[in-house]
Amino acid sequence: MAGSTHNPDDFAWAVPVMRAGYAGRGLVYLAVGVTSIWSLLQGGEAEGTQEALRHLKGAGGSVVLILIALGMLAYAVWRVTDAIWDLEAYGAEIKGLAARCGLAISGVIHLGLGGVAVTALMARLQSDGSAQLVTQVMQLPFGRLAVGAVGFAVIGAGGYYVTKGAKASYRQRLRANAVTEKANVILQLGLLAQAAILSVAGGLIIYAAYAYAPEAAGGMDRAFEWMRAHPYGRMICGAVSAGLLGFALFCFVNALYRIVPRATETDVETLARKLKAKAAGD
Repeated sequence: MAGSTHNPDDFAWAVPVMRAGYAGRGLVYLAVGVTSIWSLLQGGEAEGTQEALRHLKGAGGSVVLILIALGMLAYAVWRVTDAIWDLEAYGAEIKGLAARCGLAISGVIHLGLGGVAVTALMARLQSDGSAQLVTQVMQLPFGRLAVGAVGFAVIGAGGYYVTKGAKASYRQRLRANAVTEKANVILQLGLLAQAAILSVAGGLIIYAAYAYAPEAAGGMDRAFEWMRAHPYGRMICGAVSAGLLGFALFCFVNALYRIVPRATETDVETLARKLKAKAAGD
């Protein structure tokens, strides 16, 4: 495993941070998926992150929001430190550096999701926050170009999840066991659902920059709104919502079984290695 010249104990602190981060991320998508499916079954509409978190009321909901906020903070710390110290051994070549830049950006985005959870907890959530932010950025020199670049980056992230799901490359980072072997199809569908949401959201951001229409930009909420406006929109939203439950499972599986190469002994069997050996034996 790459990075074997390092002492795994030097980076052992990153493992619990990573697990807490993925657990918090899983809670977000679990809330979105369950809330959206329930709403659709009741004749309502699929809902994004902000609306889903609004439904978490009472003492139990407050506890979940606190866990999500802490989890998103942990995930942000994990991604940024992963990028800086290359804990997953992506390397220092162009491809590796691009992957590490993506990790850092992902960390910043999830720090924002943690802020959404905190804001929801304080009952001051405003649904037009994304539009306000985009408006402010567009007013800066080259602001529309910056917003458009963000949109293309989000679409690129969607493409990354498609490739990750199609090639099942995540197996290289998962510990081999019965759970990771049997959950593969659900994990792949979850990654494709996440890719769909990101691709639509990125396209809307690009449109917002092109048409100077900040209100068109947004995250999961705007993506669901766009899908609803098309033929069979409710069916598409339902399928994506179910897929997001698969992505929640993907996050929880990573929270339990993900391997951090520079913090793990080299003799740990990965899912990819086990499946390759099994295929060779057949």
